[in-house]
Amino acid sequence: MSMESALAEPQLSRLPLEAEEDTSIMAIEVGPAHPAMHGIVRFTTYVDGETIVDMVPEIGYLHRGFEKESENSKWIQVIPYTDRLNYVSPLLNNIGYSMAVEKLFGAEVPRRAEYTRVIMGEISRITDHLTCVGAAAMEVGAFTFFLWFIKAREYLWELIEQVSGARMTTNWTRFGGNATDLPDGFLDDLQERLDKVKDILDECDKLLSKNKIFIDRVKDVGTISKEDALSFGFSGPMLRACGVPFDVRRSDPHSVYDELDFEIPVGTVGDCFDRYLVRMEEMRQSISIIEQAADKMPYGPIMTDQRWVDYPDKKEVYGNIEGLIEHFKMVMEGHQPPEGEAYVAVEGGNGEVGFYVVSDGSGDPVRVRLRPPCFNYVQAMRHMTIGHYIADIVPIFGSINMIGGELDR
Repeated sequence: MSMESALAEPQLSRLPLEAEEDTSIMAIEVGPAHPAMHGIVRFTTYVDGETIVDMVPEIGYLHRGFEKESENSKWIQVIPYTDRLNYVSPLLNNIGYSMAVEKLFGAEVPRRAEYTRVIMGEISRITDHLTCVGAAAMEVGAFTFFLWFIKAREYLWELIEQVSGARMTTNWTRFGGNATDLPDGFLDDLQERLDKVKDILDECDKLLSKNKIFIDRVKDVGTISKEDALSFGFSGPMLRACGVPFDVRRSDPHSVYDELDFEIPVGTVGDCFDRYLVRMEEMRQSISIIEQAADKMPYGPIMTDQRWVDYPDKKEVYGNIEGLIEHFKMVMEGHQPPEGEAYVAVEGGNGEVGFYVVSDGSGDPVRVRLRPPCFNYVQAMRHMTIGHYIADIVPIFGSINMIGGELDR
């Protein structure tokens, strides 16, 4: 085929060798626009009757050049971009990136800011799980369950809005602390809303966890062994559902997680049902973490006083020429962390979210690299679907919680 014809004709996915020799095998495109796709992704699925014999995932439809765009921005300007990665739990992305830059600076975050980050991060984790479990349940017919979980998510998104000013595009952390402190009365409102979320979790647990129709759709579907999960690079709820008790908050404690008590729920066989049960229990554990952090919340500042990490106080900016010059230089030239590199991983809603940053000492990052957990899950879709029915793609894909912004970056 000539170069001109190759460019002119769309290249369809080739059938596997055995499929080319067997006329009973048919290729079906699931996505990129499909009601059950959480984002935009394409699965070229080969079926014999209704049984899946092969699958070719295709990603990249939501690629926005996050990493390259970060290299053309100031360090502080990257924070709003992290909101748009996993946009269901944006605060965890804010925290992870800020921690990576803080590691370059060697900056110490005040304890009140650390406790506040834990509270807001765990709220964000719960909203992520509520979205994932609610949507996955709806796609197999449990619509009432979905409505209750969206109501619970609304309680928490309103809390996030109180603190950051936005529900999803939070842009909340800063290097060395947080942009805002908890507003007056927040902790009382927090407990009231957590109690409501607990009630919804209990009601929905009764509604679905022993529902035969639901169990038939997800039990022993999309199973993956712990060995295969580790081989694919799984983390988070997907890995814990296979029986591996790996959690970044426990294995490499960041912030003040080592001062808080929580359990790591694990599954047994690594199927869709185990992923559902793990996420349900993780939400309860997150509520416990939030309550402990609220009880231990110290008084104090929410930003470091380390010069050239935080902007100078407004009194200095408006009161003397030195403060004005320092502020002007930080705005125009950007934060300038020392030359070096750093990697920081946090336990995101989907699993291990890692930020690798490289500095040459200037106000512009040399490199910002993201480790998105659901990238590993999508590449395992073929492994988890072969031998199942084509209808099983919906619960399997729903259980991995693919977020397009995080996957394609």
